Amino acid sequence: MTKLPPYLRKGDTIAIVCPSGYMPAKKAKTCIRVLQEWGYQVRVGKTLGNQFHYFSGTDTERLADLQTMLDDKEVKAILCGRGGYGMSHIVDGLDFTRFKKHPKWLIGFSDITVLHAQLYQQLKTASLHAPMAAAFNDGQHKKEYVQSLAKALKGIKANYTCKPHALNRAGKGEGELVGGNLSLVAHMVGTVSAYQTKGKILFLEDVGEYIYNVDRMFIQLKRSGMLDDLAGLIIGGFTEMKDTTIPFGTDVYTAIQSHLKEYKYPVCFDFPVSHDKKNYALKVGVKHRLTVTKAKVILKEI
Repeated sequence: MTKLPPYLRKGDTIAIVCPSGYMPAKKAKTCIRVLQEWGYQVRVGKTLGNQFHYFSGTDTERLADLQTMLDDKEVKAILCGRGGYGMSHIVDGLDFTRFKKHPKWLIGFSDITVLHAQLYQQLKTASLHAPMAAAFNDGQHKKEYVQSLAKALKGIKANYTCKPHALNRAGKGEGELVGGNLSLVAHMVGTVSAYQTKGKILFLEDVGEYIYNVDRMFIQLKRSGMLDDLAGLIIGGFTEMKDTTIPFGTDVYTAIQSHLKEYKYPVCFDFPVSHDKKNYALKVGVKHRLTVTKAKVILKEI
């Protein structure tokens, strides 16, 4: 049974850290203001606005900043300012001794997929695959996707619907929800963080990849057994896809679907989880029901 961290109450403290890529501090200003308007205290880590080449600090600095917030009893949730790359540099150095006694919500997506997987596989603790600090900008904090994070933090159960897609496979399945960014899910195969997916609902999304590389990563998942015995599969947004000079010969969803024909579980395409604005908050490790029909797709927390 996956452990749920306590949901937040007004007055609780949310920390903002950047455990992976560099993020200018100004890009988090709206997020900080809105979190305060939601009724939370905000504590800013040393890595927000800090830069070491591509990263928000050296491995040592990023590890220390995240560790400080994990250990602080007053911090009830940790929002990652952005993803990028770098979590796999530091994940094995994290000490979860105090976190186990006082679990808290870890929030983010993209490169933060590594942290979600580590929390689920090693600690059986739920976390939030959800919009990060920059998603609050340009009025987006008023839209349903950032608002879905606000609801999740308060403990409101998810109940999402989306339009059908021509490549969907109808059916119904129940299981704990796991997944995240395809590149990172494939990157973790063979490590202690790798998702064990039997009986789970797996969700995947990605950005900026070549179509052939997405195809290759799905073969990796398939050969590793990660696509066997799922309760359901959610294919989210695959945005800003690129093609080679000699075209790969198919669009990205068709390439993905070609690897799924032998399975019987429900599959949906173009679900609103992505690097784009359409990115619902999803509780990793929490049981959901996926229903795929000709009329619509429903993902409901149960």
